[in-house]
Amino acid sequence: MSGGEARDGKKLVRSSSGLRMVPEHRAARSPFGLDEPPWVPDKDCPRCMQCETKFDFITRKHHCRRCGKCFCDKCCSKKVPLPRMCFVDPVRQCAECALISQKETEFYDKQLKVLMNGATFAVARGTSEKSEIMVCRLSNNQRYLFLDGDSHYEIEIAQISTVQILTEGFTPGGGNTRATGMLLQYKVPGSEELTQMKFTASEDFNSNKKLSAAWLVAMHKAAKLLYESRDQ
Repeated sequence: MSGGEARDGKKLVRSSSGLRMVPEHRAARSPFGLDEPPWVPDKDCPRCMQCETKFDFITRKHHCRRCGKCFCDKCCSKKVPLPRMCFVDPVRQCAECALISQKETEFYDKQLKVLMNGATFAVARGTSEKSEIMVCRLSNNQRYLFLDGDSHYEIEIAQISTVQILTEGFTPGGGNTRATGMLLQYKVPGSEELTQMKFTASEDFNSNKKLSAAWLVAMHKAAKLLYESRDQ
């Protein structure tokens, strides 16, 4: 088993927001994860932060588990899965956050599996024109990108700086585009310089073209979640 593939222990944690299954060590957390937000204190929210209904003995306060703001039941009634915060069960969220979490469900239910299953690309390192056929996949703990061919690389997801998806088929009239490759820039541990890799879905892999395109689309979504986690 590769060092990047080593299993990390997890523990069940109960908080005011609900049960969470989290890594025993923070360093082992998924790079796509989000921290629980601090809740707006009850004393600071006499009214719903969405519809401004005044709270009383009948209209109770509820906190959104994703943003931490305070709402009435009408504005914070949906219970939606929130895997980015490692909640075991669906949790209460405001309408805006629930919509975001529902969109992210596709990534966790489908695209994450696509990334872990991997796809085949012609990979060129740096500015070299020479490429190597490699199978690229996300590690089971979501923390590394593995590239396997004659060579082997392990790229730490947290060290990725930019992800640019290369496409073809664009027309001024708005025609469909197809993902054909990716430019990836990342830092090697111990160095501040960026290393670049170019991934190309080679024409030699006709049977895997759709798989490679789906993998690139999933990687594009993963990059967005990675950037959001950093900006939290």
